[in-house]
Amino acid sequence: MLKKVGGLPCFTTRFLAAGENLSQIRLQLNRWVKNGRLIRLNKGLYALSDPYRKVKPEPFAIANALKPPSYVSLQSALSWYGLIPEFTPAVTSVTTARPQIIETPLGRYEYRHISRELFWGYQQIELSQNQFSFIAMPAKALLDLLYFTAGGERTEFLEELRLQNLEKLDKGDLKRFAEKSKNSKLLRAVSNIEKIIDAGEGIEL
Repeated sequence: MLKKVGGLPCFTTRFLAAGENLSQIRLQLNRWVKNGRLIRLNKGLYALSDPYRKVKPEPFAIANALKPPSYVSLQSALSWYGLIPEFTPAVTSVTTARPQIIETPLGRYEYRHISRELFWGYQQIELSQNQFSFIAMPAKALLDLLYFTAGGERTEFLEELRLQNLEKLDKGDLKRFAEKSKNSKLLRAVSNIEKIIDAGEGIEL
């Protein structure tokens, strides 16, 4: 087992049981969880315990694996890009599946439901060697947060976010994504975000 999954951040029962007896594998996995060799993250999803793991699991990679299809967005992605100063204790994602909060020994993971029509604007990023995650692009992460927040389009809320490193926010992406969403709230939000960006760039309004 260590040879097969030692370099993975996490793995599924079915991956480990490929070509093997599934019921026997499940029985052995339960034993390894009880004796501390494995960590059960969710039904059918496991990670190796220290000192057996060869890599430290990346939280964003775990987030994708816990609930597919999903991508990291909202506060977690904004903080990761350095667009907001706050540290986010839970990994926040959006999914086309049902909303859910998953508590694991490796952290807390929160998922917001979004329609398939808005499930785009993300990219796969290599977090560390052989660990990847789907993460919202900066503009989409911000628009996702505003979409889920009552009054998120208002200047007062945008100022409360204390947006920083505004050069990472592409105004072209913001406008294009808002127009693609066909959401009037996001279109209003982009107008206010552009004013904040222009002010940060020293452009006279």
